[in-house]
Amino acid sequence: MQVTETLNEGLKRGYAIQITAAELDAKVEEKLKEAQPEVEMKGFRKGKVPMALLRKQFGQRVMGEAMQESIDGAMNSHMEETGDRPAAQPQMKMTNEDWKEGDDVNVEVSYERLPDVPETDFKKIKLERLVVKADDESVQEALDNLASSAKTFEDRKKGTKAKKGDQVVMDFVGKVDGEAFEGGSAEDFPLELGSGSFIPGFEDGLIGVKAGEEKDVEVTFPEDYQAAHLAGKAAVFTCTIKNVKAPADTKIDDEMAKQFGADDLEALKGQITERLEAEYKGAARAVAKRTLLDELDKIVDFDLPESLVDAEAGQIAHQLWHEDNPDVEGHDHPEIEPTDEHKALAKRRVKLGLLLADIGQKAEVKVTDAEMTQAIMNQARQYPGQERQFFEFVQQNAQFRQQLQAPLFEDKVVDHIFEVATVKDKEVSKDDLQKAVEALEDE
Repeated sequence: MQVTETLNEGLKRGYAIQITAAELDAKVEEKLKEAQPEVEMKGFRKGKVPMALLRKQFGQRVMGEAMQESIDGAMNSHMEETGDRPAAQPQMKMTNEDWKEGDDVNVEVSYERLPDVPETDFKKIKLERLVVKADDESVQEALDNLASSAKTFEDRKKGTKAKKGDQVVMDFVGKVDGEAFEGGSAEDFPLELGSGSFIPGFEDGLIGVKAGEEKDVEVTFPEDYQAAHLAGKAAVFTCTIKNVKAPADTKIDDEMAKQFGADDLEALKGQITERLEAEYKGAARAVAKRTLLDELDKIVDFDLPESLVDAEAGQIAHQLWHEDNPDVEGHDHPEIEPTDEHKALAKRRVKLGLLLADIGQKAEVKVTDAEMTQAIMNQARQYPGQERQFFEFVQQNAQFRQQLQAPLFEDKVVDHIFEVATVKDKEVSKDDLQKAVEALEDE
């Protein structure tokens, strides 16, 4: 077997591989001998079929396998000797297309190798990490938001008519064609009028009712109602009104704090402070990460595989086109040509991707099973009621698992660099942090 280099320009490599007819024949003989003990053929005992008959019966099929194994073996040996790592699947082509048994096999192989990434002295990288403390004003704003979400109601004066926004406490029985249906009855049920929590028309039918009153509310279930036996049906709900209540301001006190699982108001304030500062820390990390990536993009340079850049530019152009044309869901659209801007962004992404992968490999950064499990669980929450199907999909789809793992790996590599780089904390206001985050989104 002979491997001859035909191209060596930048990251591009080309080779001519020649497998002699004798080598290929020996490979076929070897594979037939391996199979011979298990072969049965009429007129011969198991394992006693002559090699000539085996060649006649199975030679063509084994020849194809032997040819592929020889080429793969030559490529594997070449990669081990050179240390090359192809950026994409190598392109292979037989040059003697009129090949027949007894001829040598000539194959052309071409690929782009992954570049050698230069070492980077992370200690020379200087970064600012924004730090924001949760001030009293922010904590109070969060408390006010909680209070507005924790609606309370107070009894209206006897005889007051219910209006939109009020709460009506009632018993009701729903009937279709004069017959009560399952799930259509309740006692002491509190309903905020205007909340939209009941079928259309029900809450509007209770506007103006008073405590102690009984009223029939006529409605029609929507055609797409989840209970098929009720969809599109007319129904009558007999409602006995027990109380009418007006919305009241929620007092920010220990009682409200208990509604949100805290022991008292001070404990709730502590929880809010921790949550706010965790949010600030996450936002500040995003800003610091972008600054770090910008710095790495500026100080590190190496050749990039054109195939990876072109593929990334095409993907960016395609994604942005669909964002601009949301009505087109499929891929039946004109060919999208990447612009210079798309190509520049693609070069940055490919460079940083290769750089972070190299840094992570050298630092032996690993994504643990526990971290992957947590990422999968977080994704599964987006599919309530379909968690089992989602887990099965993840288990069977290696590419999707890789998509989940990639950002985890990247973040761990970034954290590794933060530990080595010169990072100085800078305390700023919430508004300053917000401006820094908005600047990221505008880029």
